[in-house]
Amino acid sequence: MRKVILRDRRKIPPFNEPARELSVLAKPLWLHQRDTLAQYTTEEREVETVTEIGSERVETIIYRDNLYFDQPFIDEFVRRAKSSGKACQAAFELDDPAITAHALYLQRGIRRQGNYYVADLWYYPYGIEPVVRPLVMSTDAYEVGFYHVPTHMSNVHGDLVYQLPAKAFLSIEHWVHILHANVIFGIFAIGTRFEKEVNRSVKLTLELLWHGMVERKQVLSTSRLVHIGKNCSIDPTAVIQGPSFIGDNVTIGADTMIGNCVIGDNVNISQGCQLMLSVVGNGTFLPFRAALFETILMENCMVAQNTCLQMCVVGRGSFVGAANTFTDFNLVDRPLRSHYGSKLEDTGLTVLGGAVGHNVRIGSGMVVFPARMIESDVILFAKTEGNLISKNIMYEDSDHLKLKNGAQLHPRLYPRD
Repeated sequence: MRKVILRDRRKIPPFNEPARELSVLAKPLWLHQRDTLAQYTTEEREVETVTEIGSERVETIIYRDNLYFDQPFIDEFVRRAKSSGKACQAAFELDDPAITAHALYLQRGIRRQGNYYVADLWYYPYGIEPVVRPLVMSTDAYEVGFYHVPTHMSNVHGDLVYQLPAKAFLSIEHWVHILHANVIFGIFAIGTRFEKEVNRSVKLTLELLWHGMVERKQVLSTSRLVHIGKNCSIDPTAVIQGPSFIGDNVTIGADTMIGNCVIGDNVNISQGCQLMLSVVGNGTFLPFRAALFETILMENCMVAQNTCLQMCVVGRGSFVGAANTFTDFNLVDRPLRSHYGSKLEDTGLTVLGGAVGHNVRIGSGMVVFPARMIESDVILFAKTEGNLISKNIMYEDSDHLKLKNGAQLHPRLYPRD
């Protein structure tokens, strides 16, 4: 089958890069897409518009390159599209919980068309055709609480909930979607699918218990749920619970706690760090007592000691200094909003951290308000006063530009359009 990729060249703030270059589960989105479709396609082509594709009568799948879809989703889409023998476009019911709760905010790629939501993923059995029918997919969402807090801070039950998809699909047009793709629609959804499988299969339950007895570990820490790569050094006092995926050449220090995380290759996590539902990119260094909760670090980052990141996304090659705190909750009852284009729009989230672009340097002791962005190539010096980040920080606000020859000392690598 031929694969045609529609390029989306819009740059996602604060990274100032197209979505395809940003990390999902510790690898670029374009690579994730390629791996997901590898078993189905033998030919690949990139185009700017559908009109460039031509009229060859070849079995074709077309998708926009800012889309995130996981293996269960694409397996079902291809299977059902092939069996129909007709031209199809991915569609969703108007009340699909995962789509309405998380995927519709801050984007336009999943849009209403008649009685369905449709997106830029098509299948053509005999080349491009003028008429396509909606192929209605279900995400099979499963409601899961991720916080239990006083009721005045959430719903009447005191729960902050996610709608976790068994089959994930997103249009990535904002940094919040990178968070969703990695956490809600990524590692959180992987854990939920595994939990469902355990509940259905007595054989799998017995297998997990057998691993626990043989390895003398708690079930969630066994090799069945914690996948460790080659040449890793893990202190015996570290606690790792799965499903977790750890790459090659990883060092994990004493008293570190890791739960439901994806750790890339060549990562160094020092003693006393705590990571939960987070993704750590290749080459990253976490000194002692760094804490991540539902946070994404792209490649070659460093997060210094006593810094806490909750529900944040940090771009590649960035440094976050010691004792920084990224807050994630409005103390007054106001919706969390973020810029999409030139407007502030609702994020659809009750709690949300911040986003740090690529090649950023942040000094010590900052407090960052929820949903704020720090653009790529910014440097923020620690100050005796004024370490509160209450608004988005653009490149022009960077402290290094106030120095003589500052722009040459820290060159700009990721400019806006």
